[in-house]
Amino acid sequence: MVSLVGRVRDNGRIAAGLQLNLLVSICIVFFNKWIYVHHGFCNMSLTLVHFVVTWLGLCLCQKLNIFAPKSLPPSKLLLLALSFCGFVVFTNLSLQNTTIGTYQLAKAMTTPVIIVIQTFCYKKTFSTKIQLTQIPITLGVILNSYYDVKFNLLGMVFAALGVLATSLYQVWVGAKQHELQVNSMQLLYYQAPMSSAMLLVAVPFFEPPFGEGGLFGPWSASALLMVLLSGVIAFMVNLLIYWIIGNTSAVTSNMFGHFKFYITLFGGYVLFKDPLLANQGLGILCTLFGILTYTHFKLGEQEGSKGKLVHRP
Repeated sequence: MVSLVGRVRDNGRIAAGLQLNLLVSICIVFFNKWIYVHHGFCNMSLTLVHFVVTWLGLCLCQKLNIFAPKSLPPSKLLLLALSFCGFVVFTNLSLQNTTIGTYQLAKAMTTPVIIVIQTFCYKKTFSTKIQLTQIPITLGVILNSYYDVKFNLLGMVFAALGVLATSLYQVWVGAKQHELQVNSMQLLYYQAPMSSAMLLVAVPFFEPPFGEGGLFGPWSASALLMVLLSGVIAFMVNLLIYWIIGNTSAVTSNMFGHFKFYITLFGGYVLFKDPLLANQGLGILCTLFGILTYTHFKLGEQEGSKGKLVHRP
């Protein structure tokens, strides 16, 4: 009876965590888009706020003993911090200059680019099935972008740069975790302030710090509240991703990611009245098919690898 109550309590805690993650992951996209469209807040300045709030949040987590920091040499993290700046800034610029649907689909190109980087730079091999799943993902993104009536060349350039920076960041995060023997939160604890410092130096060269659209305003109370809430939500997104990975299975994490993908696409068309043509819908379905088949084959390979390790004589 006690074990049953404990199991129910654990399942309830995981369900609550998944629901909160769904809420904040969707909110961060819509919050950022709303801030760009209705308040004209500059992109790099908003990213700087996110980085600072994330670092302060991690300091609080460290004080609460959620994780233990580990001393790391700054020189080892420079490229990682720079790529972190790049992927957040460029993906936000993509969101600022394109529709939410195009922004969300462009992010799906991260997987094919990571596969290319790991194949040519790290000599990692992927099965033919995994490689073939990248064709519908890429084709779907191209179809959606080409037929988007709000197509913006600058937005697509930012999306491409964002995908490249995100892919490099994800590859380097895995490499640095292995090299430095740290977890994601320990890495982010040192990386976030370094990225904040880089952006603090860069912002005055690209955006006006004062006046309309500048970091220091003047801003209305509602705009400041939205920006601060966006920063808190960005921190919660990072924190909950680590919690979900540690408390659920890979299948749950991946399937829940697909669910967020669908809702964000739907919400973009409802809240911001983004038009959707039939050919764009075909592109979306094509990309979703590629993502689902990739997940199916990838998880199958991971389960197969675990089975071999368990039954090894």
